[in-house]
Amino acid sequence: MNVLAPPLKETDARLNGEKEHRKRVLLRWLPVVVAALAVLAIPRPAGIAAQGWQLLAIFAATIVGSIFQPVPGAAVVLLGVSAAALTGALPVGEALKGYGDPIVWMVLAAFFLSRGMVKTGLGRRVALHFIRRLGSRSLGLGYALVCTDALLATVIPSNGARAGGILFPITQSLAEAYDSKPGPTAGRLGAFLICLVYQCEVVICAMFLTGQASNVLIAKFAQQVTGQTLTYSQWALAAIVPGLAALLVVPPLIYRVFPPEIKRTPAAADLASGELLRMGGMSGGEKLMLLTFVLVASLWMTSSLHGIHYAVVALAGIGVLLLSGVLKWDELLAEKGAWDVFVWYGGLVRMAEGLGEAGITRQFAEAAASFTAGWSWAPAMAVLLLVYFYSHYGFASITAHVSAMYTPFLVVILAAGAPPYLALFSLAVFSNLNASLTHYGTTPAPIYFGAGYVKQQTWWRLGLLTSLVNIPIWVVVGFSWWKALGFW
Repeated sequence: MNVLAPPLKETDARLNGEKEHRKRVLLRWLPVVVAALAVLAIPRPAGIAAQGWQLLAIFAATIVGSIFQPVPGAAVVLLGVSAAALTGALPVGEALKGYGDPIVWMVLAAFFLSRGMVKTGLGRRVALHFIRRLGSRSLGLGYALVCTDALLATVIPSNGARAGGILFPITQSLAEAYDSKPGPTAGRLGAFLICLVYQCEVVICAMFLTGQASNVLIAKFAQQVTGQTLTYSQWALAAIVPGLAALLVVPPLIYRVFPPEIKRTPAAADLASGELLRMGGMSGGEKLMLLTFVLVASLWMTSSLHGIHYAVVALAGIGVLLLSGVLKWDELLAEKGAWDVFVWYGGLVRMAEGLGEAGITRQFAEAAASFTAGWSWAPAMAVLLLVYFYSHYGFASITAHVSAMYTPFLVVILAAGAPPYLALFSLAVFSNLNASLTHYGTTPAPIYFGAGYVKQQTWWRLGLLTSLVNIPIWVVVGFSWWKALGFW
């Protein structure tokens, strides 16, 4: 009996663990089911077909599922697409139509480009060059990491890939080089760098169509509502001035309110020089990756001149990397993040389109507009933007927030009389900046927060403080810049 006791105890512990896991999963499914039933319990408005109302229930359950995640987010969306087809809320061809959207393929290909950037070491080389140039002081070291992120964001739409695959390992290594680790020594350098890089990350997300994966979803929704296309070059042009203004202000703000104990970091520049020396000259793979990076970014920026679709450009770039051997097909198949985005993006795009076609978005906007009835568009827009921004406390991802609220808020702001471009791009920018608020606001947040350098209370305090700076910058500088460009 004594011999059998340890295995029996281990088996009991394993079974108890599995039981607890199943219980937690069931509890996470509860709000998903409640969301669907709550919608179905509401009397269907006149003019809305039964299939449209069923689709709304499925969409609501999908968004809630994306927040609570009883299964991974992409699986929730796939289940939602399946439910829409099974119930007849959408014909099967229509339910799957989103996966044929060219923008969905553009995002998939752009994720594959990030794989090449990490594999060849080009992203790391770029970061080390910035550190060697700017890294003699802690604030300059932060700016070196921010500059790397900004450059990569011009092509790589995965802020998770940029953070997890390139920036975070370097940030952590720099902190540890100064004996700054989670715990008592976090304040020496690591906590400051973690907070600075993340708070600038959300600004960079707002600066490019490829700043993060949901931006193309935002552009799609904006086009559906207004008919206006947010091109790559138009987004970059509109965001460059307020974005740079924010990047000039946010790092010194973090430095002032949450300063590192170590102010001078000459060893960081020496460390970067040593790493570059060990890396040697650029390999053939790096050169091909750099050429592909430049070509793709250039063609995206000049799409209005040659008319080649973004998706075709991105797929051609992947073709070059595959044919040259920089990337292998098995590596693309193993790129889980890319396929994950492909599944949820294609599904959400089609369900959102279906809601618009059913007239539900229009009816919601008409009902919501009554709250600001009689207001001029400026104060109505200001209140709605603030509500939209700070409602992100309740969302665990930009995607879930955008999918649930972008279109309705855009329609309501437009109904108040706001200029179309001002309304759609303000919401687009706020959809990114509001991720600063929490340690779960967007994909890099749990990566950086999970390192253990910063307490949750500090993270939230800095996030709120940064929002109080970012909002005025983007409203004052951004609105003025967009006016000068003739966008409104």
